[in-house]
Amino acid sequence: MDEARAREVLAAAGLAAAGAEPTRSAAVLLALGENAVFAVGELVVKVGRDAELMERAGREVAVASWLAESGVPAVRAAEPKPRLVEGHPVTVWHRLPDAVRPPEPRDLAPLLRRVHALAEPPFPLPRRDLLGGVERWLRLAGDAIDPADAAYLRERRDGFAEAAAALVPHLPPGPVHGDALPRNVHVGPDGPVLVDLETFSADLREHDLVVLALSRDRYGLDPASYDAFTEAYGWDVREWEGCGVLRGARETASCAWVAQHAPSNPKALAEFRRRVASLRDGDPEVRWYPF
Repeated sequence: MDEARAREVLAAAGLAAAGAEPTRSAAVLLALGENAVFAVGELVVKVGRDAELMERAGREVAVASWLAESGVPAVRAAEPKPRLVEGHPVTVWHRLPDAVRPPEPRDLAPLLRRVHALAEPPFPLPRRDLLGGVERWLRLAGDAIDPADAAYLRERRDGFAEAAAALVPHLPPGPVHGDALPRNVHVGPDGPVLVDLETFSADLREHDLVVLALSRDRYGLDPASYDAFTEAYGWDVREWEGCGVLRGARETASCAWVAQHAPSNPKALAEFRRRVASLRDGDPEVRWYPF
C-alpha cells in the first residue's frame, strides 16, 4: 500500500462523520509502514495495509480503552471499533498535543513498568507472535528479494520459534507493549504517553526489554541512554540467559519486515541485503539502519 492508495481509502472512509473535513488535502501523512497514519484535523487516522489486519486493529482499540480504565497514559481511540473500508482496516484516534521534546529511552521505562504491573485485561490478548509476520512480509517482497534469502529467514524463524517456546522467564509473564521503542512514546505537555498499541500481547515481559538491548547493539543507541533506561526500569535484560534467543527472533522479524518494502523502494532492498548478510555472517555488530 502506497500513500496514494491510503489516501483513496481515507477519502472513502467518510471522515466528515468523525468530525473532520473529507477532503484529501486536509490529511497530513505522519508515517507510512504497516499502516499509513494521517493527521486529519483533531484526529489521527490509521489505514491498515490489508484486511488481514482487521482483527489486530480491533484489539488495538480495545487495548486503548483498557489502558484508559487502568490509568496508563496512552493514546485514546475516537471510535469504539475499526472500520473496514475497501478492504483496509481504518481506526480513528484523538490527536495528541504537540510534543514538547523528542522521546528518550528513559521516558519509556516508567510506562513499561506500569504496563508490566497490570493483570491481563477482560478480553484475550494473543501471545507476542514476534515471528508471525515473517511469511506475510516475505510474500509481499515477492521476486524483489533473493529466494535463497527468503528461505534462510524462514529457517531462522522456525529455529528461533522453537527456542523461544522453551525459555524460562526471569519476570512474571503478562501484558506487554510488544514494540517497546522510544518512537512509540509521545512526550506532550502532561508527560510521556504510549502510542502504537497494535502489538499489545500477553507473554514474556522480557520481549519489551530486548527491543532496546538490540537497539543498543544494532541501531546505534547511545550506551548511556540504554543505561538510563535500565536504571529507570530496574533491571537489564542482558543479564538473562534467554536474551540471545529473543534478540535473534527479533532480528529475524526485523529483517523480514524491511523486505516487504523492497519491491518499491531501492533503499529498503539495500537495507534488507545488509541485514541478511550480517545474519549469515554471524556478525552481531554490523550497524542496521531504522527504516
